[in-house]
Amino acid sequence: MSILEYSEITEKKFIVLDGQPYEVISSHVFRKQQRKPVNATKLKNLMTGKVTEYSFHQSEKIEEAEIEEREVKYLYNNRGEWWFTEAEDSSKRFQVTEENVGPQGKFLKANTVVTQLTFNDQPMGFKMPISAELRVTEAPPGIKGDTATGGQKLVTLETGATINVPLFVNEGDVIRINTETAEYRERVTK
Repeated sequence: MSILEYSEITEKKFIVLDGQPYEVISSHVFRKQQRKPVNATKLKNLMTGKVTEYSFHQSEKIEEAEIEEREVKYLYNNRGEWWFTEAEDSSKRFQVTEENVGPQGKFLKANTVVTQLTFNDQPMGFKMPISAELRVTEAPPGIKGDTATGGQKLVTLETGATINVPLFVNEGDVIRINTETAEYRERVTK
């Protein structure tokens, strides 16, 4: 357990504030006129998902959270229940809620290995792959001259997720998407 100075609280760090684990989303150290410097941060509570703003002053120190990671394999989801198993031992299955998986879960294919984050043996969430390659299962045909809306159409992927893609993407194509922003990146195969 290490202690961080106010200026060491930077993006992507995990800290403990009021007994709860937080991820630092953004931080900015600045000084107002003759005052002492402060670190203005945006923190995401890893248990509830709530984002708050907090300013750390020069004299403050904060405990760095010890987040444990373990590899788990996604199996399937049904009625808001997401089922996983330990990567090494497939007999140890467990279920989490849709809120715990987060919005990136809609891009998970069966048997995908992801990292589960835990704090004091309590599951908090998952570290998902940033990009995923998925097959397009439903795509309306692109109509020639239909570029008034920027040349985009809504398609359904093999996981059931829907995203906007360029008009040239057809049913059966495999596309690469950014799971953090839910945006199309490129077509992998025709």
